[in-house]
Parts: sequence; structure tokens; C-alpha cells
Amino acid sequence: MALAAPPDLSDPAVPVQPLARTYPRGLYIDPHEHEWGQLLYAMSGVMWVDTPQEALAVPPQRAVWLPPGVPHGIRVVSDLQMRNIYLPPALARTLDSTVQVIEVGRLLRELIINLVEQADGQSPYTEAVLKLTLLELQRAGRTLLRVPLPDTADRRLLHLCQSVMASPTLDISFEQHAQHAGASVRTLARLFQIELGTGFAQWRRQVQLATAAAELIQGTGVNQIAHSLGYSPSSFSDMFRRELGMSPSLYACRQGGGIKV
Repeated sequence: MALAAPPDLSDPAVPVQPLARTYPRGLYIDPHEHEWGQLLYAMSGVMWVDTPQEALAVPPQRAVWLPPGVPHGIRVVSDLQMRNIYLPPALARTLDSTVQVIEVGRLLRELIINLVEQADGQSPYTEAVLKLTLLELQRAGRTLLRVPLPDTADRRLLHLCQSVMASPTLDISFEQHAQHAGASVRTLARLFQIELGTGFAQWRRQVQLATAAAELIQGTGVNQIAHSLGYSPSSFSDMFRRELGMSPSLYACRQGGGIKV
């Protein structure tokens, strides 16, 4: 695990604070929060962003908007090149008051990178870029790559959920996850129903769908995704279509990813 290392957020008169970091696969940044709003964006790589109520799957063509004061942790699925921007509370209020997964088009991507690369955050040029960035963030589409997390102090359930998100394959059974979490299958099944209102299989399917959607957006092939999750290609496509109402290839096309088998 690692601690967050944000830029200096002590001066609310500064309109924006950038952050450029590289994080290796497997790193977990402990839950923390900021008084400023934060836009989490990775130029490359995939991450899970954990908030108190849900986990968000975030591929490169997506960013996460975190209003001020929202606790969050970051789970690095593959090597990340992070380009984040922090907005003081007054400016953060011009954006959503709730956590959002935002679609990042070409223009918004270049604006975020430009803001991070600017040395002088208070120059007229940077202020103009920031204004356009805010406009793009306000009009950008929102997505639903979300998985509910338990609001509980039971570390066994939370540990199991984190283990599934790290490895959502069907090859690891509920019994194996329960043994690793240090609890009985019956106890964890009851906790799933109490905390999340669903069973383990249904919850894991949501993780698999979010994982698959993030990979499809990056252009990963359908067959490769299916095998990585423990499905045959046909059963994976059937599950995906049943849950989301469209084939994996059509989803990839609509979301801007490549179409591969």
C-alpha cells in the first residue's frame, strides 16, 4: 500500500493544481480525501477507484471526478501514467456534486495534459485553458462502470470484494474466496445479502462486466477478455448481451474501442 502525495493545496486562490505521476501495476493507494475537487485521469493503464459506496473501473478514455471531501482509494490494475488536476472548492462547485465517471474525448484529453504541463498555473493562457476544460467537463458524457461496495466494518467482506476486483475470474470459487477471507461461506453469503442486497455470483458478475467494459474500450479482443474471466467466448458474449443488452463488439464500437475477436 502507498500514501497519497497530492500537490500543495493550501492556497485556495490558485485556480488549479496539476499532478503527474507514474504508478506500477499492483500498487494500492490508501483511502484518503482532499479539500479540493480532483479529476483523476490516466493517459495509459487501468485503475479501480474505490469510494465509500462503490468501485469505479477506469480505462484511459475515462476520468473520475471527485468532489471535495470524498474518500477514495486507487487500485492500479496496469501501469498508470496519471495526469490529475485539482480544483479549489469554489471552482469545484461548478462541476458535479457527486462522483462521476467521465468520457474523455480527444479535446478533453489534450486540455488535461496541457494543464498538467503548464508551469505557471495563473497565467492568462492557463486560465483560458482551464475555462475550456471546465466547459468540456460539464458537457462530457457520463458512464456507468460502477460496482457497489459494502458500507461495513466487516473486514472479511471487504477483503473478499477487493480480492474479486483484483482477480474476477470464474476459476476462483466463492469457497476459495471465503477461505482466503477467513470466514465461512454461509457467513459471507449472509453479509452479501445484508450489505449489498445481492448474492456473490450476481455481484461478481457486475465486477466482470465493469472489467470487461474497461478492456473493450481499450481495444482488447473479446476472446482474450472471455478467457481471462474464465468464460468461453460464446458464454461470455451471452452473459454480456443478457446483462447490457448488446454484444461486446457493439459495446466497444459505441464506446470508441476497437472491434476484435
